Amino acid sequence: MTDEPYDIVNPHGASRWLITCDHATNRVPVWVGGGSLGIAAEDMDRHIALDVGAAGLTRALAGRLDAPAILSDFSRLVIDPNRGEDDPTLVMRLYDGTVIPANRDIDEAGTAERLERLHRPYHAAYAQLASRHPARAICAIHSFTPQLRGRPPRPWQVGVLYSHRDERLALPLIAACRVQGWVTGDNQPYSGHLEGDSIDRHALEGGRPNVLIELRNDLIRDPAGQQEWADRLAPVLTAVLLESGL
Repeated sequence: MTDEPYDIVNPHGASRWLITCDHATNRVPVWVGGGSLGIAAEDMDRHIALDVGAAGLTRALAGRLDAPAILSDFSRLVIDPNRGEDDPTLVMRLYDGTVIPANRDIDEAGTAERLERLHRPYHAAYAQLASRHPARAICAIHSFTPQLRGRPPRPWQVGVLYSHRDERLALPLIAACRVQGWVTGDNQPYSGHLEGDSIDRHALEGGRPNVLIELRNDLIRDPAGQQEWADRLAPVLTAVLLESGL
């Protein structure tokens, strides 16, 4: 990682694709609570703090596609880069049953510091990478937990999330994933659009083709799973973008 709150992989990759990973790590900067949010280590390793396996999958996909990639270098629990600056869930105080002590009493100044030092630099770098190719398409990589506490198991292997404002790549991708035999969610396990989120900001506002892929995190928890799913997804993404004519 760099000294910046993000890591860029293959910045001069020739592909139209830009691969992004908003929730790549569970790192807490030392200037936030001395490097701790006050929750147990096992909670910091859960989906509440990062998208498990998503960083490895992102790096592998960037290699397969010769695409640039950007990954966050701060935990979503410090501040969530996949939220707009005015979103009430920008800094979470409670997530999937876990209270976040370092966030419980955060004030406007504390949130403003995290915005200035983490959230805004990440999005500035993201915007710069997105603008490098005149026909840029964005693929956001996330992962989801197989089961939230007190909720039923989630059956999907892959979820393809999208906004009603742009279904051009998402719907063909869902169909292509299902042809592969993957149990694929259509805007599942949750809806794919939030005002001010990363896709809204960097793809929808500029009319860039986009998809958001969620992998169930037990499938990509280790490097072997990440490499396997990169091998599976890369040709599907290439074909869907080519056949779209976009």
